[in-house]
Amino acid sequence: MDSKKVLEDLKRRFPNEPEYHQAVEEVLSTIEDAYNQHPEFDKVNLIERLCIPDRIYQFRVTWMDDKGNIQTNMGYRVQHNNAIGPYKGGIRFHKSVNLGILKFLAFEQTFKNSLTTLPMGGAKGGSDFSPRGKSNAEVMRFCQAFMLELARHIGPDLDVPAGDIGVGGREVGFMFGAYKKYTHQFQGVLTGKGLEYGGSLIRPEATGYGNVYFLCEMLKTRGIELKGKSVLISGAGNVAQYTAEKVLQLGGKVLTMSDSDGYIYDPDGIDREKLDYIFDLKQVQRGRIKEYVDQYPTAKYVEGKKPWFEKADIALPSATQNEINEEAAKALVANGVIAVSEGANMPSTPEAIKVFQQAKILYSPGKAANAGGVSVSGLEMSQNSERLSWTKEEVDARLHTIMETIHANCVKYGTEPDGYINYVKGANVAGFMKVAKAMMAQGVF
Repeated sequence: MDSKKVLEDLKRRFPNEPEYHQAVEEVLSTIEDAYNQHPEFDKVNLIERLCIPDRIYQFRVTWMDDKGNIQTNMGYRVQHNNAIGPYKGGIRFHKSVNLGILKFLAFEQTFKNSLTTLPMGGAKGGSDFSPRGKSNAEVMRFCQAFMLELARHIGPDLDVPAGDIGVGGREVGFMFGAYKKYTHQFQGVLTGKGLEYGGSLIRPEATGYGNVYFLCEMLKTRGIELKGKSVLISGAGNVAQYTAEKVLQLGGKVLTMSDSDGYIYDPDGIDREKLDYIFDLKQVQRGRIKEYVDQYPTAKYVEGKKPWFEKADIALPSATQNEINEEAAKALVANGVIAVSEGANMPSTPEAIKVFQQAKILYSPGKAANAGGVSVSGLEMSQNSERLSWTKEEVDARLHTIMETIHANCVKYGTEPDGYINYVKGANVAGFMKVAKAMMAQGVF
């Protein structure tokens, strides 16, 4: 495989999709050696088949706002690869959503799901609709309109969407209700559902908890504990909130959280009481993170910036893609950060990743570190199939085991001759090999 040629061809065929190109380049650059050890892969052009989605659905979503005006958004579903199981991946509602971003997310999801050891393929979907500033009634009408088209392309053994940015329990509930109405079927077709109608315990916490479990495994490789360490967290949504919760449970000190407008820095640490305030602020009041300093005036709010220039021991980016650039990465390293573990999808630019790896700090990409969310989605699918609900302790124990297994595979495939663990390479090779072998076994279509 000539990774440069493959990438150039994809850029020619699919221009103006920089996030997709970035994700493909990162994977190809790390799996090339492993790929070339299998000439049978090249014979069936496996790499190109793996880079290009199986299919993409694009559709118009028309809905009515509270003033009676008709609004139009775009809807998408990218079904990337189902070699190891039904398509599985979140739905994102955000103004930034476009086809290139969803293709990158679906591509990443394929390898992330492979790493979980559960039988799930990769997909992603969403719309450029933003729930921010919309009433419950408007969000409900949009979800119903969105599902009117999507319902024909998904199913419990075909494609099982979940939540993502802008899609929480409220939106999943509205979409599930619409799917049930349109199809006359009560099926485990969405994950992240409410506990009352088939959801799993630990699902809201899973991405954040899983990232911290993975972080602890990384720290163990150097004989370090999380207890007593200071932590920078970006974001203030579901992932960031439960990341902070688990850090606190394990004795760490959370210094920052953020949203798209700016970040807060609390030198005293965001303790349990303060975190409860943030939960209420974001989930109930749907307010902005800057309101934190009104409640806790010893903290500071920095508008329009990200928290990566503050001093701490550990960074856990939990907001969105490309939030850590080269300058921010250099600042983190200069300030003594020993580990970066990604709760978001591709939050570090390629230049930032290079800075982390050259400094030999512990760095894990999202496809490994944040796989806890989709792992518990997979466990929710299992519970739905069995018509059973597992206990909180059982789900949490399974999540912990899955994250330990992902870490072990990253170490297996990513340990370099000098002993440094390249988690990017380890995650990509481990995820790729499982999908590639499944594709080879099933023939060429």
